[in-house]
Order: sequence, then C-alpha cells, then structure tokens
Amino acid sequence: MPTQIVVAGAIIRGDAVLVAQRARPPELAGRWELPGGKVAPGEPEHAALARELAEELGLHVDDIAVGDRLGDDIPLDDTTTLRAYRVRLIRGRPHPRDHTALRWVPAAELPDVDWVPADRGWLADLRRACI
Repeated sequence: MPTQIVVAGAIIRGDAVLVAQRARPPELAGRWELPGGKVAPGEPEHAALARELAEELGLHVDDIAVGDRLGDDIPLDDTTTLRAYRVRLIRGRPHPRDHTALRWVPAAELPDVDWVPADRGWLADLRRACI
C-alpha cells in the first residue's frame, strides 16, 4: 500500500494538453510533465491537485475544476504512487511558477515530447482525452 500519493493534472483545451517543463531535480530538469504534486496527509486528492495547480500555475483554486481520473496509477517506487486527473480550466491563464516553461501540446505531438519517464505511461490516455 503506497504511503504517498502524487497527483497530476491533465489540463486539456480542445485537442491540446498543458505540459510543464521541470526545473529540478537535475536528472529531470528540462523534461516535461503534467503539473501537480504531493497529497498532504488527510487531504482529499481533488483538493490537493487544485492547491498544487494554483501554486504551480498561478491560478486561483476556483479557476479550475478537477474531474475524473485519467489512466492507471503509476508506481514511482515502493511507497509512492502517481495518479492523474482530468482538469478543466474555467478561467485564468496558467503561468510557470515552479517550472521553466509551459506549453500546449496537440494530441498528435504528445509522443514527441521529452516526458519525464513516469508521465509517458499516460500518453494513450491523454490522446484519447483530447477532442
């Protein structure tokens, strides 16, 4: 049973997904991921993802709506599990606060992105989720 859940947000606009370029750690710097972060003890996953996206993207918590799960859980190690959710951007414009850059990637170009290894596991799910 994992002791730490990390949540990631698949923010989809039309046929594109918002991806964020990592600034750290050195072994992942420059690679792309779905934004998100750790769930605090006792914190609901939807609330944790809304909080993390607000912190990382400079949005207000009410600027986004966290929806259903996307794809399967991805084990990061023996105690940590990565879990993705679909996210709807209601208003506002994301800005990279904790990342080097943000970009919208069309579904057809998702396989060409230099993903962090874990997030690559959701490529098929992301392509299906795009309109």
